[in-house]
Amino acid sequence: LARPGPEHFRYGDPRGGLPLRTAIATYLRTARGVRCDAGQIVLTSGTQQGLDLLVRAALRPGDAVWIENPCYPMAHAVLAGSGARVFGVPVDAEGLDPEIGESLCSKARAAYVTPSHQYPLGVTMTMRRRLALLDWARRNDAWIIEDDYDSEFRYAGPPLTSLQGMDGSGRVAYLGTFSKILFPGLRIGYVVVPEALLDAVMAVRARADRFPSTLAEGALTDLLNEGHFAAHLRRVRRRVQAARDVLVAGLETHCGDALEVTVPEQGLHLMATLKHAGPDTAIVEAAKAAGVGARALSSMFIGGASRQGLVLGFSGFSDEELMAATVRLGGVMGRSPGRQTT
Repeated sequence: LARPGPEHFRYGDPRGGLPLRTAIATYLRTARGVRCDAGQIVLTSGTQQGLDLLVRAALRPGDAVWIENPCYPMAHAVLAGSGARVFGVPVDAEGLDPEIGESLCSKARAAYVTPSHQYPLGVTMTMRRRLALLDWARRNDAWIIEDDYDSEFRYAGPPLTSLQGMDGSGRVAYLGTFSKILFPGLRIGYVVVPEALLDAVMAVRARADRFPSTLAEGALTDLLNEGHFAAHLRRVRRRVQAARDVLVAGLETHCGDALEVTVPEQGLHLMATLKHAGPDTAIVEAAKAAGVGARALSSMFIGGASRQGLVLGFSGFSDEELMAATVRLGGVMGRSPGRQTT
């Protein structure tokens, strides 16, 4: 920002500046095994806009699309808002199950997945399921929209290669963002667009938003190219892993009788299943009144909840704030109407 060039004060490329797209392509090849060049990358204001671009380019009203069940509510809103017929495909310990997806709607036009760290359950899609999903897309000439949610924040073992990097038929579009790694106000995300979809995506982009911020692009390009981004990511990863450990310890101490905590190996949130009947929505409201933010797992299911639980984030808080929140949540859980007492 201290050294702007003339290009920062002109109309930009609708795809975003070439220097930043080149830097992102290099980063993705190294960090996620994504196979792309700068020409396939379209900069966005975040994952939400990227998904909207892809949906409007690839789907028509009435087309069928798979989404994970439970799912990220805003992704469901984008798909449903496009006029698509949305089929919730159950998620288990291996991720979305393509066999069940085919039994629900074998000729779906697309599937939206978060394979690295499923939201909200936090599971990682296994290699077996990834290969099955890619095979389904190839056989049906369908699209996979891979939201690589929280892939940067892995705490144990190497990550699996992205679906896009495994794809041999050009059927995977890859969504990413810098909102979590840096800060949401930066408003820079990106889509790696399959060649066959690129013209359609750019036509939608031209109608909706002429070009992204050139000034913010310049700052991020320098951050990536000068090595500061990699160093920052290492620091953030260490910090959020420590925050995760504090939250888990606090929940086990103060809420252990009421919650079964799933310790995540990746990401910035965890999922805790209710040991009693709930409802989780009432607990969320009571927690809010006590100054604790949580999301009800049941609200993220399509067609009725099969589980009750809380989704809790741990990024952006001090250790003291996290521990105090678990104490307050423990008080809320102790007063929950579904709690069994003796």
